[in-house]
Amino acid sequence: MSASPHTSSPTVTSGTYASLGAAWIPLAALCLAFFVEMIDNTLLSIALPTIGRDLGGETTALQWVSGAYSLTFGGLLFTAGAIADRFGRRRVLQVGLAMFGLVSLAVLAVSSIGELIGLRAVLGIAAAAMAPITNSLAFRLFDDEKLRMRGITLMMVVGMSGFVLGPLLGGTMLAHLPWQWLLLINAPIALIAALGVHFGVPADSPEGLTHDRLDLPGAVLSILTIGLACYALTSGVQFGWWSPVTLGVIGGAAASLTLFLVHEHRAAAPMLDLRVFRGGVVRGAAIAQFGTAIAMAAVMFALILHFQYAWGWTPLQAGLANLPLILTMIFATPLTEWLVSRFGHRIACLIGAAFLAAGLGAMAWAVSQDYVAIAGAMVIMTVGLRTIMTICAVALVGAMPENRTSMGAALNDTAQEVGTSVGTAVVGTVIAVLVATVLPDGAWAPELVARFFSGERVLFAILAIAVGLITAAGALTLTNSRDTDEHPAPEGAARDASASDVSTRA
Repeated sequence: MSASPHTSSPTVTSGTYASLGAAWIPLAALCLAFFVEMIDNTLLSIALPTIGRDLGGETTALQWVSGAYSLTFGGLLFTAGAIADRFGRRRVLQVGLAMFGLVSLAVLAVSSIGELIGLRAVLGIAAAAMAPITNSLAFRLFDDEKLRMRGITLMMVVGMSGFVLGPLLGGTMLAHLPWQWLLLINAPIALIAALGVHFGVPADSPEGLTHDRLDLPGAVLSILTIGLACYALTSGVQFGWWSPVTLGVIGGAAASLTLFLVHEHRAAAPMLDLRVFRGGVVRGAAIAQFGTAIAMAAVMFALILHFQYAWGWTPLQAGLANLPLILTMIFATPLTEWLVSRFGHRIACLIGAAFLAAGLGAMAWAVSQDYVAIAGAMVIMTVGLRTIMTICAVALVGAMPENRTSMGAALNDTAQEVGTSVGTAVVGTVIAVLVATVLPDGAWAPELVARFFSGERVLFAILAIAVGLITAAGALTLTNSRDTDEHPAPEGAARDASASDVSTRA
């Protein structure tokens, strides 16, 4: 039985909570886990010059300090979700947290750039074991729709804070401590999160897990597909889109995707049942999340260059300049809840897409103005991001069978990870074509600043149209449901149900 919205204690039979306050221990633990995995995406970026001097790494090697984490993280999300749905979400999350903390401590033994790259790759594996599970468990803490949305919102705000504040916190720590501390700090955070998960998150019941055999060929093919796809975007910016390396990687990604689709279609127990995409909710939510991630990554990457290089701000000033993103994520909660309750998922997401496109369009104008104009554009854009990201995350996970919620969260995270890679690649390509192939360090000449502002205007105008269309297309496939509390039958029934039964009940 679901918890009543007015009671103050968790419902023992279902393991759900009746308020955010009642769930503060598991929510805090899940937020900490999500925060530490997200902040590691950007935390070391500010320390790369110091690491290069200390370990003697070249520019290409230093790029892999960040790239190794992103590739293993993105490539293993599906596999981690599938494992969690079979062996227990809390158990897999605890293993990931333990691995994340212990591997972070190993930075004390690092003596070369190659060892650091290897360590970062392993950290990406641990983070992949955490990301989809934190979202899946946050969804399962509540039965009430509004509480689910608020819980997911809290997770998103914390994750975004980690992603945005990574360079700021890294720069602050680096001013007082050796760069190794940027990784050592992960260990106590992971320990605290693991304790919170152990004492606050109920163990998975056997009925809530799938007993299908793990699809190992599907796992290998998904890792190859996502990993090569993400690297293809990086390679295109680094080596050129028509270089043999980039074309080879793109070809490998396409071949891996084809083999993955063929295998999953034929497998008796596929890792990802492709029939869930025939209905609107899963497909549409993933498409919309892909679009939001493109916008988020592109704006953050472009504004880092804008604030620190074009305007000459310090990392601290640049980090504080992103606060409108975080604050709007928090304070837009009542608006998102009202839109969902008044119009349902489809119309609410379309309104969010309009806000997102309008914010990006405003950003195209604002980059030639002052910070107040940029902050205003951030607010408009983030209202759209907040609306789309929350609705689609809840709808996507809710549309999956009860024993596949981690896979739903993994699909959500994978769409965002690939979108992040696309957004970063778009910025890199536009800047290289319209501004300069290599941006100089130090103060920029007025001519370069003018070209950069012109390039930004083109970039954000393109994004306003493209991202607006992508997110609107995703939103159109959602239903007008005002809740996502209905699921298809657990276990094998999902494979026998029609596609619409599986994917349109949320």
